[in-house]
Amino acid sequence: MYSHNMVGSNDIAKAKTFYDATFQALGGKEAIQDDKGRLIYMHNNGIFIVTPPIDGQPATAGNGCTIGFAVDSPEQANAWHDAGVAAGGKAIEDPPGVREGGMGALYLAYLRDPDGNKLCVLKRM
Repeated sequence: MYSHNMVGSNDIAKAKTFYDATFQALGGKEAIQDDKGRLIYMHNNGIFIVTPPIDGQPATAGNGCTIGFAVDSPEQANAWHDAGVAAGGKAIEDPPGVREGGMGALYLAYLRDPDGNKLCVLKRM
């Protein structure tokens, strides 16, 4: 259904440190940076882009928006969370762990990136 996800950043260098660390924790690679300064991550047939806003206005985090990444295990979720916090992200919501709900048992971990974008990793149990 999705072709890609994109978030804005006001500090591409800080964003690169954060996203390189979190994608490497998931088995991905560092960003490819294009001639417009955008960071491009390709992993598990998905594309994730971090960009300075094209309109020249400040980047803002979407209120109510969450970008979720699938992980293979709770251990991978924890590695992602730890890497993100160490690279300038902020732990939010409950600590990483299993949550029961209408979709069954899910292992979830949440972070905000340095620009305030809300991210999640999810493993269906």
